[in-house]
Amino acid sequence: MKKQLFALLGLGLLLATVTASAQTMRLKADVPFDFVVGGRTLPSGEYTIRSLNDGNQILSITAPDEKSIVFLTNMCQSLKASPASKLIFTRYGDRYVLSEMWIQGSTTGRQLPKSLPEVRVADNQSVETVVVLAELR
Repeated sequence: MKKQLFALLGLGLLLATVTASAQTMRLKADVPFDFVVGGRTLPSGEYTIRSLNDGNQILSITAPDEKSIVFLTNMCQSLKASPASKLIFTRYGDRYVLSEMWIQGSTTGRQLPKSLPEVRVADNQSVETVVVLAELR
């Protein structure tokens, strides 16, 4: 119980320190399948992903019902610029997990850290990458 309270307090403090800055990432995508982000399963539909800070470490995803989930990301890089704005999902069996986001023309993207259950499942099942194109907003 204490760990959950401290985690919520930490997230609250983190969000409280986020300033109203220019949003450097804003993507819109129509995801045709249910998927997991931040430990929560979201239904298929049109989603908006936007940064909440200048470095894009803190992102939010807004569902069609206008509910948002805030999550932390790490930077990832590619030698070639992304040819399209896109969301990348990792499929474990019949479960899709949002894993990366890329903006067209950029060699850097954002990557979600793998959860412990995701790591365990990856050891026991085949893994596939699924790309969903996105619009830059």
